[in-house]
Amino acid sequence: MTTAEQPKGLCHRNVRTPESDEVSNPDRGNNCLQEEDLRQWQKHAQNVKVKVLEQVQDQLSDILDKALTESVQPFTQLQPTVNGKTNKKPSSRSQRMDDGKVFMTRQSLLDELFEINHIRTIYHMFIAVLLIFCMSTLAVDYIDQGRLVLEFDLLFFAFGKLGTVTWAWTVMFAYTLLVPYYTLVFWGSLYHTFPSKLGISLSTGLVLAAVQTYVLGHFPIYVVVHYQLPPASRFIVILEQIRLLMKSYSFIRETAPAVMKNTPKEGESPRFPTLSSYLYFLFCPTLIYRESYPRNSHIRWKYVAVTLGMILGCLFYGYFILVRLCVPVFRHEAHQPFSKRTMVLAVFNSILPGIMLLLLCFFAFLHCWLNLFGELLRFADRMFYKDWWNSTSFTNYYRTWNVVVHDWLFYYGYRDFLWLSKRKFRTAAMLSVFIVSAVVHEYALSMGFGFFYPVMFCLFAVFGVVFNFTLNDKRQSPVFNVIMWACLFLGQGVQVCLYCQEWYAQIHCPRTENSFLELVTPRSWSCR
Repeated sequence: MTTAEQPKGLCHRNVRTPESDEVSNPDRGNNCLQEEDLRQWQKHAQNVKVKVLEQVQDQLSDILDKALTESVQPFTQLQPTVNGKTNKKPSSRSQRMDDGKVFMTRQSLLDELFEINHIRTIYHMFIAVLLIFCMSTLAVDYIDQGRLVLEFDLLFFAFGKLGTVTWAWTVMFAYTLLVPYYTLVFWGSLYHTFPSKLGISLSTGLVLAAVQTYVLGHFPIYVVVHYQLPPASRFIVILEQIRLLMKSYSFIRETAPAVMKNTPKEGESPRFPTLSSYLYFLFCPTLIYRESYPRNSHIRWKYVAVTLGMILGCLFYGYFILVRLCVPVFRHEAHQPFSKRTMVLAVFNSILPGIMLLLLCFFAFLHCWLNLFGELLRFADRMFYKDWWNSTSFTNYYRTWNVVVHDWLFYYGYRDFLWLSKRKFRTAAMLSVFIVSAVVHEYALSMGFGFFYPVMFCLFAVFGVVFNFTLNDKRQSPVFNVIMWACLFLGQGVQVCLYCQEWYAQIHCPRTENSFLELVTPRSWSCR
C-alpha cells in the first residue's frame, strides 16, 4: 500500500502562485484548514497501511503453515513395505487409540478470544449484570430493612467448617502422595526377581485397592456425614476425593507397564519416576500422568492476580444468582399446593438461573481455576476445553466441554475397554463410559446436597445417551446448534427446579427414620 495521493483543490503553505497575492485573508485560513485535513488524512492512511500489512502477514503465515503441512503429509503417509508387501497404515483414530495424550504449549481458548474486542464486550456485559445484582440486593435490603449492608450469610453458611475440610484434605493428600508411590516402588523392586510375577502383582494390587477403598473411599464419606458439613464444604471434600482417586489411578496405570517392560540389567535397580514429578502431577491441571510436561519460562503474576479476582467474582456471582433468582422463588413455592401448572412454571422460571450457573461453573472452574494452577506451576498446555458452544451434536459437546475429564475417561475407560475386548463392542465401551460418568456425577451431587435425587443420573445416562447417538457428528447444520442450546437450557432448568424443590422439602419435611427406602425416596414427592 502506498502513501495516499494529494487530493485536488488542496494547497501547501509554501507554494505560491500569481493568484495567491490576490487571495484575501479568509481564503488563506481555508487553505490552512485544508492542509491540516490533509495531514490528518495522511496519518490515518498510514495507520490503515500498518493494520493491513499486519493482517496480510498473519494470513500469509497461516497459508504457509497449511502449505507446509500439506507438503509433508504425502511423505508421512507413505506406507512402508516389508518383504515386498505394503503394510496397512493405521487410521488416525487407531493411532490415537495406541498413542497416549500428547501435551504441547497452547493457550486456553477464552484467553485467545478475549483479545478480540467484540468477545471481550460480552465478558463486560456479564460484569455489568453482576453490578446490577449488587445494586438490586442493596435496594431490596434498604427497602425491607432500611440499611445498605450486603450480608453474605448464605455464602458463609455454604463454606462453613473449613477447619474440618482442611484436615480431611490433608489426610487424603498425604495418603495419595506417599502410599501409591511407595507401593509402586516396592512392587517394582520385586517384580523382576520374584518367582511369581502374577502373584506379587495380584497381592500388591489387592492390598492397595483395599487401602484405597478405605482412605479415599470410606474416609471422605465419613467426614461429610459425621461432621454434617454444609454444601460447599461437602463438595470440596467429595470432588477432591474423586480427583485424587483419578490422579492416583493414572499414576499407577502409566508407570506400572513401563516398569514391567524395562527389565533392569544385572546389578542395577529398576528405574522409577521421581517423587517430585508425582507431587507436581498431583497439583498440575491434568489427570494424565507424565514424568515431564511442557513448561513456560516464567510466571505472569499479573495474570495470576486477575484470574484470582475473576474466581472471587464468580463466587459472588453465584451467590447473587441463588439469592435473587432461586431462593425467593422456591422458598415461597414450598408453601403452595403442587399442580402441573406450578411445576411447569417453576421449570421455565429456573432456566435463566440454571444456564447462568452452568456458564459460571464452566468459566470459574474450567477456565479460571485450572488456568490459575497452570500459571502458578508454569504448566504450558492450557487446552482444558474446546469450543463446545459451537457444537452441533451432543457427541462433540461431550468431547469438548471438559477435555481434562474426557481424556481420562477416553484413555482409561473407553480405550482400555476396547483393548480388553480386542477392539470389539465399541458401543458397549461408550455406554460403559457414560454410565460411569453419570454415576460419579450423581454421587458428587448426592453427597454435596445431602440427599439422593437422581435427576442428573437420568438426564445424563438416559437422555444424554439418546442424544449422543441421535445428535451425532453427522449433524453439521447450525439448526442443530440451536437444538443443543435449547436442550441445555431446558436440562438446566429441570435440574435447578427439582434440586431446589427437594432442598426445601428436606427442610420442611425431615426424615423420621433412616431406612433405605426413606433415604432414596425424594421428600418433595410426599411433602405438602
